[in-house]
Amino acid sequence: MIKFREQYTQIPIRVKVSIWFLICSFLQKGIAVITTPIFTRLMSTDDYGQFGVFSSWMSIVSVLVTLNLFSGMYVRGLVKYEADRRQFSSSLQSLVLLQCIVWTGLYLIFYQYVNAVTSLTTIQTLCMFCLIWTSSAFNFWAAEQRVELHYRSLVLLTLCVSFLKPVLGILLIFRSDDKVTARIIGMAIVELVFFTYCFVDQIYRGKRVYVKQYWKEAFQYNIPLVPHYLSMSVLNGADKIMIERMKGLSESGIYNLAYQISQVMMLFNVALTQTIEPWLYKKINDGETTEIKRIAYPSWVFIAIMNLLLIAFAPEIVYLFAPKAYYDAIWVIAPIAMSVFFIFLYAFFAVFEFYYTKTKLAAIATCTGAVLNIVLNYIFINKYGYYAAGYTTLFCYIVYAMLHYYFMRIITRAGDIYDSKFIFLLSLIFMMSGFLLMLTYKVPILRYGLLIMGVIVAVIKRKVIKDFIATLINTRKAAK
Repeated sequence: MIKFREQYTQIPIRVKVSIWFLICSFLQKGIAVITTPIFTRLMSTDDYGQFGVFSSWMSIVSVLVTLNLFSGMYVRGLVKYEADRRQFSSSLQSLVLLQCIVWTGLYLIFYQYVNAVTSLTTIQTLCMFCLIWTSSAFNFWAAEQRVELHYRSLVLLTLCVSFLKPVLGILLIFRSDDKVTARIIGMAIVELVFFTYCFVDQIYRGKRVYVKQYWKEAFQYNIPLVPHYLSMSVLNGADKIMIERMKGLSESGIYNLAYQISQVMMLFNVALTQTIEPWLYKKINDGETTEIKRIAYPSWVFIAIMNLLLIAFAPEIVYLFAPKAYYDAIWVIAPIAMSVFFIFLYAFFAVFEFYYTKTKLAAIATCTGAVLNIVLNYIFINKYGYYAAGYTTLFCYIVYAMLHYYFMRIITRAGDIYDSKFIFLLSLIFMMSGFLLMLTYKVPILRYGLLIMGVIVAVIKRKVIKDFIATLINTRKAAK
């Protein structure tokens, strides 16, 4: 124990902070995953579908209300205006609060029309605006904590909120007939209590609610990116809204469960991306892009394998996570899990767009994927039901990744960064394996036999796996 503590104290502060943020992210998502079986048993498929629709609308409305000012522009400004960092933060906090108030006022004027469009109640929508503001306040504060390497308070606050939100939600659901609204109110109460501190803290330290230069720059930088952010939200959430409208809340609830289970794999995406991305930027900056593939290829294989494991155990996971009414979700998990692989793939291409500030190209790719998703959902959900949404999502993310790959090649004017044949073969083998595993859901012996073969291969290749993990650790240190 003493030896471990000595080794921990010798870790560079930036690496230590990154480790804690990563642990915090895993625990935060982990608590949400652990509580899913509770909510699926307390809420009917209709209730779960309604909550999924609420979450989808919130992600879309949040972009319009906040312009995602807490995203890239803010982190860039924290570095650019280091001497006036406190005033910069407090002014943007005030700007987003003003935007939330204005949009809430507009909603109260046109609430009947908005409610008819969204299928949400007035209480649910008001809670949505509350959650949009509190989440934004937290995101501003959290970004500043990361830049200043203050990880203890951030980790503590995040874990408290992650734990209390489901606990209060469960207590309120037990005492209410409207279970969806009860869960939403529980989330809003916890965030108001804890995240209001983030707003007050930055306003108190900055002591400026309006700085014309910062407000002007915020609008100039983020408004052109709204189509990109909005398209990402549509790409992630339009399917649940369209299923609810075209097939019903129950079907949307089943699909939402499959989506939530598949999104567990995003933990690995985020973990690896946060580890590798700084190193990618460094290699691009140093003109050493030919070295990227030695990290990219094994990373892609790792993410493919992790998603195949999720697909393989989909029947058991759904059985664990939800009652029998949700069981049909197993037939949607495979295509959505495959989509997660292509989301990870795209990050290795898009990094060139953002490094060379070709954000318009990124917006084109995202908007294309979002529009295509809506069109295909409208055609195929009507014809084949909610199952089709998983496959349209997969197809759109494949197109999304391909467009970013194409734009990367235009920007770099080089074809030797990644081998297109390797990408094609890996993607093909991955998808064929995923669909093969899905076909074995009704033949458990065959599926378990394939899994045992996979374990044997992993044991044989254990040295390769160990070397890959060591390489990732060294990559993180090199980026710092």
